[in-house]
Amino acid sequence: MGNNRLISVAKGELPADLLLVNAQVINVFNGRIEPGNVAICGNKIAGVGDYHKAKEVVDVGGKYIAPGLINGHIHPESSMLDIAQYARAVVPHGTTTLVTDLHEIANVSGLAGIRYILNRARRLPFDLFLMAPSCVPATSRETSGANLGPDEIRKILRWKECLGLGEVMNFPGVIGGDKAVLDKISLARGKIIDGHAPGLGGRNLSAYIAAGIYSDHESVSLDEAKEKLRRGMWLMLREGSSEKNLEALLPLVTDKTFQRCMFVVDDRSCVDLLKDGDIDGVVRKAIRLGLDPVRAIQLATINPAGYFRRQGLGAIAPGYMANLIVLNDLPELKIEQVFYRGKLVAKEGKPLFPTPKAARGLTDTVRIKPFTIDRLKLTASGEAQPVIEVVPGQIITRKKMEKIRAVPDPERDILKLVVVERHRATGNIGVGLVSGFGLKRGALASSIAHDSHNIIAVGASDGDIFTAVREIERLKGGLVAAAGGKVLASLALPVAGLLSDQPLETVASQLEKLEKIAAGLGVKLASPFATLSFLALPVIPEIRLTDRGVVEV
Repeated sequence: MGNNRLISVAKGELPADLLLVNAQVINVFNGRIEPGNVAICGNKIAGVGDYHKAKEVVDVGGKYIAPGLINGHIHPESSMLDIAQYARAVVPHGTTTLVTDLHEIANVSGLAGIRYILNRARRLPFDLFLMAPSCVPATSRETSGANLGPDEIRKILRWKECLGLGEVMNFPGVIGGDKAVLDKISLARGKIIDGHAPGLGGRNLSAYIAAGIYSDHESVSLDEAKEKLRRGMWLMLREGSSEKNLEALLPLVTDKTFQRCMFVVDDRSCVDLLKDGDIDGVVRKAIRLGLDPVRAIQLATINPAGYFRRQGLGAIAPGYMANLIVLNDLPELKIEQVFYRGKLVAKEGKPLFPTPKAARGLTDTVRIKPFTIDRLKLTASGEAQPVIEVVPGQIITRKKMEKIRAVPDPERDILKLVVVERHRATGNIGVGLVSGFGLKRGALASSIAHDSHNIIAVGASDGDIFTAVREIERLKGGLVAAAGGKVLASLALPVAGLLSDQPLETVASQLEKLEKIAAGLGVKLASPFATLSFLALPVIPEIRLTDRGVVEV
């Protein structure tokens, strides 16, 4: 009956439920802007063009209508928001579809963590598609809170929300023929398999792709991206809070290559979501950098829909889902209205849907074996020692060897970096050195430390590092700034040590306060806690620190 009615509305025999008239429709199939009306029947588009009969008519006054935006690679946990608050942040910015592997919360709480978010997301006005997290844990060089092996991956791949296998970060395991990694890939054969291959090239890249992995979001240089595209990969051009690759990679997008490219954010903080938006912020920046606005929208709609095989998403056309955004300025991508499945869900930047309160599950995940401050000591030998060098605007690091005369040494911007295991109370504590923060006094600490999410801290004194870590333990997860043996500010993240149970505006305000205090302590990075969170990720070159010690990648 529903399909018959849709056909009748498309033929003009029955009135549409909703008719958007006097519109400039962005056609992502031919790259043109076409005048016309959009007829909506139920949750689908019946037709575009000369339609006049409807139960409800909305005159958009010559404004642009584009498909709802698709974020093809995102970790919503990095926003630190409950998923309902995350929806409040991104839906008014035009995001109606997102694809995630939820491996942040999976590394802490396994299948229970994934289900926690999926169950709550079903009541929200966006489509959340899952990629089975392939790397829980990412490597054996760190301690995580869960382990998802082939049996668990097989189970997740059967879930209705699941499209395939999430980013295969253990690229050395793929190339080296690691059985556990290859078993997971085999389980997803015939489905989509996302990649994660920073700096990989030549025969090793060919071996990685040959395993069945056909996308990548980790390219930093244009030459790296060109090689991956040339070898058959889909390129995800990333612009997150601490991973800013768009400007370097945008020249890759040409008339010959654009159909294999898409925009993603990977990780974006609640402050950036509130101020700059989600995938719309990436589209806006691409337009400012010179990309044609319609082409930019294609990279955030029909292209990811094609890669993820989501027929019916990503375009304004008959039979497609009525996920639409109304724009009153195309180059600035000013979103006035957002429709999800034919219903108005946001207007002028404000959500129009109810927001369920945060659930109070997964709140006992910070388990630290008691330790004394002596465990944080690192001897200054006077000899050359490895130092992790932060690269501003990137999540890659550089290894440099420095003669260490004092630990830490704020005058030389060489600080103490500590990772404390917090899942199994093993007592593991990794201690190393880092440069690039600029911290002159005090310490910063976080229970967000990709991907295993142990507690990570950077500081100019052992005492302040110890104070910050202890406060995170008391909060059951969070971000902390400390100095002079006192806690200066904190943001509690009690859900899995990753998520707040507070509203978007509260979380963003607390994060901004922490970042302002960090700047007052001498930090020169724009997003110090986001940068800190990646220094324990042993699948990104060149050097990291985990709870098991310094890792050269």
